[in-house]
Amino acid sequence: MRIDEFRHRLRAFGAKPVHEQRLLRQWSHALPLDGGRRRPEDFLPRPLREALPALAMELDGVARLQSRHPAADGSARLLVRLADGQAVESVLLPRDGLCVSTQVGCAVGCVFCMSGQGGLVRQLGSAEIVAQVVLARRLRTVTKVVLMGMGEPAHNLDAVLEAIDLLGTAGGIGHKRLVFSTVGDRRAFERLPLGRVKPALALSLHSTRCELRQRLLPRAPRIAPDELVALGIEYARATGYPMQVQWTLIDGLNDGDDELDGIVRLLGGRRAVLNMIPYNAVEGLGFDRPSWARAAEIARRLHRRGVLTKLRQSAGQDVEGACGQLRARQATRGDGADAAAVAVTSAVEGPRRRLDFPQGGAASARLGWAPDEPREQP
Repeated sequence: MRIDEFRHRLRAFGAKPVHEQRLLRQWSHALPLDGGRRRPEDFLPRPLREALPALAMELDGVARLQSRHPAADGSARLLVRLADGQAVESVLLPRDGLCVSTQVGCAVGCVFCMSGQGGLVRQLGSAEIVAQVVLARRLRTVTKVVLMGMGEPAHNLDAVLEAIDLLGTAGGIGHKRLVFSTVGDRRAFERLPLGRVKPALALSLHSTRCELRQRLLPRAPRIAPDELVALGIEYARATGYPMQVQWTLIDGLNDGDDELDGIVRLLGGRRAVLNMIPYNAVEGLGFDRPSWARAAEIARRLHRRGVLTKLRQSAGQDVEGACGQLRARQATRGDGADAAAVAVTSAVEGPRRRLDFPQGGAASARLGWAPDEPREQP
């Protein structure tokens, strides 16, 4: 369901804009549609009052919480069942945050991420995105929403921007506490500044080297890291809050001096925050998590060179916290989403290209070069 479709349903029952806003506010805050300080009979048109039970049931059916998996760090991974039987994941984060999904599966196919291993199954409707917030708010307070779960938000722009608009208005989420995460798509940079709700921006960079980034993110748009950062900085200037840069730190792959030099060149002295997250290992993908001491040293070196760097602990490691693991596990056991959900090719850019990694050796060898070979610089 799209939020705009639900608005049309409300209007068919005589709702005015003020009625729509009230009911969408109640829903997005996980409150009863007929709740609030004013009685419905004193405020809502009679046809709309009579339709409220059916409307509430319809909204409840958009998404349901199938299982909750709390972690020792205070986070909790949620498996969310959609009306058609598909499943997505969202994550309750410490300090009242929530990470939500925007697609079932993902077309980008990041080689270190479970979500993209089976390609894109389908887009989420805007109501399905907001419904994840509603489910989370039934469990605890949510004051920050990051669109950083399963899927690439820029591949589902209409639904994502509609959800962001609702969350930033009736949903009561501060605009800079709505975070739009993307691997980089020019369409997103064209449309984000146009909305009345302008979210914070997080770029999934992961490498400053063109060739390596293309291998890590094989179906991401071909935008050079320099151009991508420049587009992000331009948007940050327009909104007034810093650009965030996401960097999954993978042992022996994107943690060398050449990458640190590239980060300093792109971000040094800029209005940007580098969120460095040690890789949350996924069994079978063949990439390793660096030691915390190694990651901390890298963060210190970057900070000394003028890059505001935050070293973040991956949430929910003890409950398979990397995106897509819980859903894939449920599908494999046959008690979750349709097994086809983990074996469907991309519907965005055609069939997903498969990378064949040699067995054994360093991660760099699995990506197609030997450690002593020269690497192409951007």
